[in-house]
Amino acid sequence: MLDALKSILRKTSIHVCLVNTGGCNGCDIEVLALLSPRYDLEQYGIYVHQNPREADVILVTGAVTEQWREKLQRIYSKAPEPKIVVALGNCPISGDVFNQEGGSVYAPVSDFIPVDAEVPGCPPRPSEILEAILSVAPGAIAERGRKR
Repeated sequence: MLDALKSILRKTSIHVCLVNTGGCNGCDIEVLALLSPRYDLEQYGIYVHQNPREADVILVTGAVTEQWREKLQRIYSKAPEPKIVVALGNCPISGDVFNQEGGSVYAPVSDFIPVDAEVPGCPPRPSEILEAILSVAPGAIAERGRKR
């Protein structure tokens, strides 16, 4: 019974897993702003949690460090199909201020996992994050089909 209800809800909603690979947490704060009454992310059927096994969208924030390269690939492999990845902010796209010569920041994140959308900014606005999720996720989920 519970599994049947869970399956119905998964078919009509988008589950987002937030992964911070190292950075200033500015992007994470903007994602949390999406949960506030002003943006109310859940009105669109989008739910944020930390479980990659139930995620439709993986939001990657922060510069990819040495410690996160393999962890990020493992998290990506645990997500069910279709796997949608959004690189959020300048850090996963370019390494931003953390990408210094001789450092251990690896950019872009697309070198390690496939990225479906990028949202530049330091940090990007909540409305831009919401727009990216709504522009990429529903079409990709419908196109690739849900394997549940």
